[in-house]
Amino acid sequence: MIERYTLPEMGGIWTDEHRLELWLKIEIAACEGWAKLGKIPNEAVEIIRKRAAFSWERVQEIEEVTQHDVLAFLTNVAEHVGDEAKHIHLGLTSSDILDTALSLQLVEASEILLTKLEGLEAVLRRRAIEHRDTLMMGRTHGIHAEPITLGLKFALWYDEIRRQKQRLAFAREEIRVGKISGAVGTFANVDPQVEAHVCQALNLKPALISTQIIQRDRHAFFMTTLAGIASTLDKIATELRNLQRTDVHEVEEAFGKGQKGSSAMPHKKNPITPERICGMARVIRANAQVALENVALWHERDISHSSAERMILPDSTIALDYMLHKMTQLIDRLNVFPEQMKVNIDKGCGLIFSQRVMLALVDKGVSREAAYALVQTNAMEAWNTKEQFQNLISKDTKIREYLDEKEINELFDYGYHTKHVADIFQRLELI
Repeated sequence: MIERYTLPEMGGIWTDEHRLELWLKIEIAACEGWAKLGKIPNEAVEIIRKRAAFSWERVQEIEEVTQHDVLAFLTNVAEHVGDEAKHIHLGLTSSDILDTALSLQLVEASEILLTKLEGLEAVLRRRAIEHRDTLMMGRTHGIHAEPITLGLKFALWYDEIRRQKQRLAFAREEIRVGKISGAVGTFANVDPQVEAHVCQALNLKPALISTQIIQRDRHAFFMTTLAGIASTLDKIATELRNLQRTDVHEVEEAFGKGQKGSSAMPHKKNPITPERICGMARVIRANAQVALENVALWHERDISHSSAERMILPDSTIALDYMLHKMTQLIDRLNVFPEQMKVNIDKGCGLIFSQRVMLALVDKGVSREAAYALVQTNAMEAWNTKEQFQNLISKDTKIREYLDEKEINELFDYGYHTKHVADIFQRLELI
């Protein structure tokens, strides 16, 4: 991932140095496991613990010759350890180290993402409560439908983020597995107790069965979970972009002092953060497709997945970390314009009450078809002439046969549409 979108903590997980640090932990833990079985002298393990080290620069030099990253690493470690290095990597294959380290990295990344999700959840909760009763127009197909509140919109996103947090926690446990089972997963040259020791030492679970690799359905599930979270952020960002449009302008991304919106037009205040989030979500969804393609490999393994994973796993976790960070800031600082919301509601000439008028006529004994036709006739006239819908209803003699002036006035009450908002908030434990 480019530096522009890389936050330090998440970026640190995917550095070459950190990856090799994890490799070294795994190798030392494997030596400890062998020592418990009496295969390696305890004294040798002590020497390995004290001396084992590596230099990323030196590993790169060696890899230029070996063209094999794990062998280059082991050669460099041996340079530090000396004779006792003969016990390192005993019975193991490269993927024992690679896949177990990758699981550790993904667990670490998950912890950061879960913390970011909790932060976004808290901000959405606060803003939902703040705007529980802020009336705004609900829209379907982009067209005015019936009133909602801005708090309901925030509450909807809050609930979805809670679900996504649960999914990521589950995906984290799915990927919390290691394997130290040898070249084709049969433990021919390594005892299962070594694997058990390594996994326990690293807070992983041994994969119940593996080939040369941990099976990639786990990684695909992890990546599709990230894609789902990214899509939720995309959904929120798309809505905020629409609500910031000049002809809507009900909310607005905070605009900092000295910020510029356009190189050509000084008046511009663009929704740059939501647009960036939408674009990055596309990348993560595309990466999830790659992860799904990686599930099917030849026989006990090939390495067609390896090169792709070196890109999609760091890039996706780094990107999502950044997206969550920016979305939390965006929601926290979002400018809200209730007065403009009222202006937009009034643009509909009261047509939002059409269903309620129709239902009132049905309650008076009019058939649904006839009631619909009576209301639609007046609704279309209001739409075309911009006369208030309530005035047209009041003047319609056929409707007045069933509804008097007082009853009509009571139908045009915004409170009717928001009377159960508190009930919804109660369901979400936001009250």
